[in-house]
Amino acid sequence: MKKKAVSMMLVAAMAVSLAVGCGSNGGGASGSGEGKKYDGVTLNYWSMWNSNEPQGQVIQEAADAFSEETGATINIEWKGRTINEMIATALQANEPIDIFEDGYERITAQYKDYLYDLTEMAEAANYSDHSFACFNEKAIEGAGFLCCITEQPQVGGIFYNKDIFEDCGIEVPTTWTEFLAACQTMKDNGYQPMALDGAYADFFFGYHLDRIIGQDAISDLAVNGGWASNEGVIQAAEQIIDFVESGYLAEGAPDEYPASQNKMGLDQDVAMVVCANYVVAEVNNNTQTELNWGLFNYPEVEGGVDPTNAYAGANSLAIPSYSENPQAAFDFIMFLTQGEWDQKMADTASQIPADPSNTAPAVMDGTIETLNATTDPLDWNMGMNDNADLKASFKDTIIRLFEGQFATGEEFAEAMDALY
Repeated sequence: MKKKAVSMMLVAAMAVSLAVGCGSNGGGASGSGEGKKYDGVTLNYWSMWNSNEPQGQVIQEAADAFSEETGATINIEWKGRTINEMIATALQANEPIDIFEDGYERITAQYKDYLYDLTEMAEAANYSDHSFACFNEKAIEGAGFLCCITEQPQVGGIFYNKDIFEDCGIEVPTTWTEFLAACQTMKDNGYQPMALDGAYADFFFGYHLDRIIGQDAISDLAVNGGWASNEGVIQAAEQIIDFVESGYLAEGAPDEYPASQNKMGLDQDVAMVVCANYVVAEVNNNTQTELNWGLFNYPEVEGGVDPTNAYAGANSLAIPSYSENPQAAFDFIMFLTQGEWDQKMADTASQIPADPSNTAPAVMDGTIETLNATTDPLDWNMGMNDNADLKASFKDTIIRLFEGQFATGEEFAEAMDALY
């Protein structure tokens, strides 16, 4: 409770708007001609991207623009996705790094002791007005202070082909009852409602179970067992069994990744998939199509818990506490994650902008609204990953659930307990 109270106090502090700091229009630093603000300053930036990726290309362009405007030199080292295998050791050794990228969960959990507290600089920059509150709150709660800045948000839910919904005359459902009715309408009109690859079976079930008992309860079950004595687990499993028996999964589902989700683009008669926003680019690229994508949050299960939260993750930027130029580093982070360059990143990489006042690409329709409504982001698989030893076995058992191998919810719950 004490950590939560501190978190809320720090979040409230971020709402204070000060007329100093990083300037307007997401530009961060300013200055032209002689005596530029950061003449002689060199920033070393370790990136999780590669230089030839869309994200890497935008970052390089933004770095060049920042250098031209401020006089700073930005050295970018393109570390790729394996940055998370080297950053902890680099921070411990005080490697010359001023900015680095990684997922905010790892940043807050693993690197917090080596990071600069960004709270005061964020207040001065009025950062709270140009960011998603859910990520800031999670970062503060995890580290005890604002330790990172969101760069590339992710959100999970039900991604769907809006053309199929329109053809069937379906409004976006908000409850499980409405969702089932929509699935039946799609089926009656010759469509297959839901794609599902085995890789995301536990994500789908985790979302449904969260709507009944909540993530904290799922985490407790994952760690300690007791699935068969939890009525919510039995209810969730029964509802998935009914969903499968009603014929709402696409043919072949659960399939080998990415065969099922690809059917949305290849056949264009599969309407939906439960995943995170990167599924849009995966399907479009794999099938060379441009679907009319939309997102809605996983529906409320009547009688369950808070239905507003969504899975939310983010690649984020942090500054080591030993950086000799933390303000310059922070100003560049603001330059990259707000205004012109954040919008260019969203458009170029087809992703959600870090600044919710910017515009999401058409293929990300609904993502900003879902993130803004999220007050307590869900973890991937909604707490089931908290048991690292059994998470693979959980997935296998859940795949069997979607395959129709359990006759009742009790059978499924007993199979989960049998894993311990």
